[in-house]
Amino acid sequence: MHKGFVLLNCDLGAEEFIVEELRKISQVSQAYITFGAYDIIAEINADSQEHFDETVSLKIRRLTRVVSTMTLNVINS
Repeated sequence: MHKGFVLLNCDLGAEEFIVEELRKISQVSQAYITFGAYDIIAEINADSQEHFDETVSLKIRRLTRVVSTMTLNVINS
């Protein structure tokens, strides 16, 4: 299992729409609207690093009204 977080910036007023869309993606376990440098944080759980990368690049980054993302991969110790 591979875990990570995606921090998203979106168009003004699109936060609730994007969180609803994120929650439809099976690899997204949690999604929250936040205040600060980023508008939304999403927790991703995928079977592999490759599947994680595909989820971020093909499903999350392509959502309408997403302006930018930052991906944080969790490293198991």
